[in-house]
Amino acid sequence: MSDENFRGYIQLIHQQIAVLHNYMMQSSPPLQKKVTEALEEIAAALENLQLDIEEMQTSLEASAVVEEELFGQNQQAMQERQYYYDLFQFSPDAYLVTDSNGVILKANRAIATLLHVPQNYLVGKPLAVYIAQSDRMSFRALLNQLPFISDVQNWEINLCPRGGNSFAALLKVAQCLDDAGAIEALRIGVHDISEYKQVVTQPAFALNREDIPAQVTTPLTVLPHALDDLQVLVVDDEADAREFVTAVLESHGIRVTAVATAAAALEAMEQFHPDVLVSDIRMPYEDGYSLISKVRQLEAKKGWHIPAAALTAYLEEDRSKALAAGFESHLHKLAQPTELIEMVTRLAGRASTSTSAIRSTG
Repeated sequence: MSDENFRGYIQLIHQQIAVLHNYMMQSSPPLQKKVTEALEEIAAALENLQLDIEEMQTSLEASAVVEEELFGQNQQAMQERQYYYDLFQFSPDAYLVTDSNGVILKANRAIATLLHVPQNYLVGKPLAVYIAQSDRMSFRALLNQLPFISDVQNWEINLCPRGGNSFAALLKVAQCLDDAGAIEALRIGVHDISEYKQVVTQPAFALNREDIPAQVTTPLTVLPHALDDLQVLVVDDEADAREFVTAVLESHGIRVTAVATAAAALEAMEQFHPDVLVSDIRMPYEDGYSLISKVRQLEAKKGWHIPAAALTAYLEEDRSKALAAGFESHLHKLAQPTELIEMVTRLAGRASTSTSAIRSTG
């Protein structure tokens, strides 16, 4: 029944009550009194009913507004869900979500490509199936240790893609806990480090002649010995990044001091004069831009100069901003290890003359 029809019925009832009232006025006084009282009660009830209907109408209008707002919020939530779903699915990095036993719950396209397996086929399969036989026992032991560890874990595991050769991988494992504190799921980032491992394990340093920077004048045959006396200060808040850069540099005879904060880097420079500074840009508390500013101020007091390179894991990082801040070079963390060595060599070569002079006068 529409609101208009309902109001029409109410009006009709009022009209009939009026007719009855006029009719009863012609009756005996006692009967008139009883009927009049009854009609008044009916009229009052109809009036209350009318008010109730108006309140219901107001509530319905308010509900319609709330429903429209909820619909808009639902649409926004769906868009955000799609956005994060696409981030997961189309990320260039391989990601997995497993249960506490390592059974795969979700897998993005990158891990499916890495393992040579259809993406929908991975869900429900134990991750151990794609781990080298020699590493499966260690993998199971690491899983069993997770309830006693809260930090993000870095596991070096050999993975076996279907129909391919095994390769060294770094698994970054983060726990998702339920309300009771039990492990509900594991979020795992997978990185192929086989190429890095090959570079780090090389016993000798070798460059093609076209790889040698123009600023380096040392002959190719003695270049490894020229790097032996270099001291590099590495600053990065991520332990795995520090360890990797350290391993690459030390494998070529470079002496490395690695610290996690800008404050620790400044303290280290009070103790020794590094030939090259390699610093991450985005660090908590104090970033690389603040560090290089303080380094340049320190240099003004001490009378020497430290060539500095900026490292970043973000593709949108502005190279020109880093150079304008005081860094002489800029490199992405995904660059090849040879590019890192080349950059440090170039910076040290650029400053080799002035550094030697300072040391001889010190």
